Amino acid sequence: MNTKLTLTIEKDVIEEAKRYAKDKGQSLSDLVENYFKLLTNDKRQIKANQLSPRIKRLRGIIKVEKDFDYKETLTEELSKKYGI
Repeated sequence: MNTKLTLTIEKDVIEEAKRYAKDKGQSLSDLVENYFKLLTNDKRQIKANQLSPRIKRLRGIIKVEKDFDYKETLTEELSKKYGI
């Protein structure tokens, strides 16, 4: 069930947000609702049907070993990049 929400936001921000929404092919209400969902949902519980079409196309294109430790790899790569 949808409910109306009134927000007070700077005029310039609203205009820019409307342009952004139009460029993305969405309504401003959809953008705000999706943002609120991101803020309030536990990201680990996002289901496949909640993903954008762009992200759905990317799922599963990278194959890694079952014991792959992405945090360890990320730490190593950041250390190389920043010389830590």
